[in-house]
Amino acid sequence: MATPIQHGLEIKFGSEYGPEEEQAVLEIIRKGAPTSGDACIAFEEEFAAYCGTKHARVVSNGTAALFMSMAALDIRPGDHVITTPMTWIATAAAPATLGADVGFVDVDPKTFNLDPNLLEAAITPKTKAIIPVHLYGQCCDMDAILAIANKHGIPVVEDACHTAGGAYKGRKAGSMGITGCFSFHEQKNMSTLGEGGVVVTNDAEIFERIALYRSHCTRVYGKSTKYCQLDEAKFPQGKRFWWQDFDDVGYNFRMTDVQAAVGRVQLRKLDAMNDRRRESAAIMTEGLKDIPGLTLPHTDPGCHHVYHLYPVVIDPEVFGLTKEDLVHTMYHEKGIKLGTHYIPLHWSTAFQKRGFKRGQFPVAEMAAERLVTLPINPRQTQEGLDYLIACFHELAK
Repeated sequence: MATPIQHGLEIKFGSEYGPEEEQAVLEIIRKGAPTSGDACIAFEEEFAAYCGTKHARVVSNGTAALFMSMAALDIRPGDHVITTPMTWIATAAAPATLGADVGFVDVDPKTFNLDPNLLEAAITPKTKAIIPVHLYGQCCDMDAILAIANKHGIPVVEDACHTAGGAYKGRKAGSMGITGCFSFHEQKNMSTLGEGGVVVTNDAEIFERIALYRSHCTRVYGKSTKYCQLDEAKFPQGKRFWWQDFDDVGYNFRMTDVQAAVGRVQLRKLDAMNDRRRESAAIMTEGLKDIPGLTLPHTDPGCHHVYHLYPVVIDPEVFGLTKEDLVHTMYHEKGIKLGTHYIPLHWSTAFQKRGFKRGQFPVAEMAAERLVTLPINPRQTQEGLDYLIACFHELAK
């Protein structure tokens, strides 16, 4: 009998590669494997078209995408940026590393996305950005969030790292805010050889700032562009020359062409891979729905959920096991690794140092104590899903 891992019940890898990706890699290697060359440009154009945005810029990872968005918005020390405590630390670290103060808003008890009913009360005169996170593959209530943000003149940066291919009322994830940020880490719905990311936007000025800061704020002048304004005494009048200038001190968050070539293939496969996730989610929901003590994922009307993760809330008194006991038993006795996404950021040492305390965001804290994520990916088999469902039935009280 095949092992649980062979049936896709591990959680390590979110996407899958095939011969098309192998061929794409070989073709770029034969071209010298450049950084940010033609393959990156083509990937950017294709990803922007997929999202329905005017611009896209590929970067080294999803963290860089978030950071570039903050840099493009000129987030500075003393500014205030709002996000959710139920996310990976990169979401809050992007503004914090630029010196901003991070404010958290508790999450909706059904979706675990940022609760728009609590958002307006968290806004201060110093709030310069809001970062909703489309958690687990489902978009936030963007109409409500954007209405509040627009009322106060605050830009919204979508953390869509979980939600490539997802949509909200017909609009693709990432296309609704001033920017949308995606991750192509190995656990995501599509990947570019383990790491990678992209920022999408419709704002030409924001795109220009992201493009510059991504690569050391470099501008190259030459005979095909314009003369660099230098001391005439040093350069004879009318002489054409090449000159490299830097608008500011920037960063190196470039993607390689090898990664971009793989990304182009993955993008073509994305909808099919997401459909397989949705099929697996439907099978798990049907198989687990009658087990007492389990609250299964909720999908908001109008959302196209792409199930980066499949969250389940455990009521230990009814189910018969605590979250910790379930995770331990499933791994050590059944060979299935459940996830614990996420420990609320206000519990972390980094944000405890910044003045946050336990008890501030009760819904996120309930999730931390009771929520597990089930393995879901394009490689899952019917036999594997049946085994996972049977394990839950066996362990239930």
